[in-house]
Amino acid sequence: MKELLGTIIAAHGRHYVADVDGRILQCVTRGKKTNVAVGDIVHLKQTSEDQAVIEKIDERKSLLYRSDQYKSKLLAANVTRLFIVVATEPSFADDLVSRALVAAESAGVKAHLILNKTDVEELLPRARERAAVYASLGYPVHEVSAKREPQRTVEILAPLLAGESSIFIGQSGMGKSSLVNLLVPDADIAVREISAALDTGKHTTTFTRLYKLPGGGAIIDSPGFQEFGLYHLTEGMLERAFVEFAPYLGGCKFYNCRHLAEPQCAVLQAVEDGKIAPMRHALYAQLVHESSQTLY
Repeated sequence: MKELLGTIIAAHGRHYVADVDGRILQCVTRGKKTNVAVGDIVHLKQTSEDQAVIEKIDERKSLLYRSDQYKSKLLAANVTRLFIVVATEPSFADDLVSRALVAAESAGVKAHLILNKTDVEELLPRARERAAVYASLGYPVHEVSAKREPQRTVEILAPLLAGESSIFIGQSGMGKSSLVNLLVPDADIAVREISAALDTGKHTTTFTRLYKLPGGGAIIDSPGFQEFGLYHLTEGMLERAFVEFAPYLGGCKFYNCRHLAEPQCAVLQAVEDGKIAPMRHALYAQLVHESSQTLY
């Protein structure tokens, strides 16, 4: 059969779903390869009416992935924007937000925060205060209430998503699915179709999936996760991924300064002077430690 070009719209284990001009095909890789990500543009060899083998992956514009000491997990390919969904309740983890921002910076992807559930007024001031830390670094924060103000939520987010390939990430309970359902009118139908193709049945929240947007562009929805390992980033990549370090890099006494405990370090001085948040520097130190533990 002839070669087809498709976009991977879902992944679950070694099973993939591709969209080929509106047709849904179940796909597998040759051998035991699992290096395919949602958002990949792939060359397919059709093997039956609804099945195909992935022959080749086109060169990626970007790749987001998590990694721990032993392995890595692909999140999405070819994304241009990353939206971190946080909420007034449940409380969000700064560690996860900062790690996602570091991942975006290292992949060259523009990052935004969405502060959802602004209708929970008694918890809003504290959530705003915490989100302001990221706004001060230059990351836009968009306040919405998916349940209370659905129309306004769409008006705020739709223009940011138009023509872009965006991924939504965040912990469970932040309202990510509610936002996706608002922005993609047929999301539930798409989920059922993809679930049937993947044969995942009820486990619809355990895989990453891509939805095409009515006005062009796409949203990739990822399952909620609590940890975001970045063991694959080197020290050099890490120092550049913390945007607030930029003015001080090159200002240290030692050219190979690690910005951890060295004398006359411009970054440590900036932390002391209140120009870099101690929370962010502490995460940098943790990530440097993690990057030295990699075994794979």
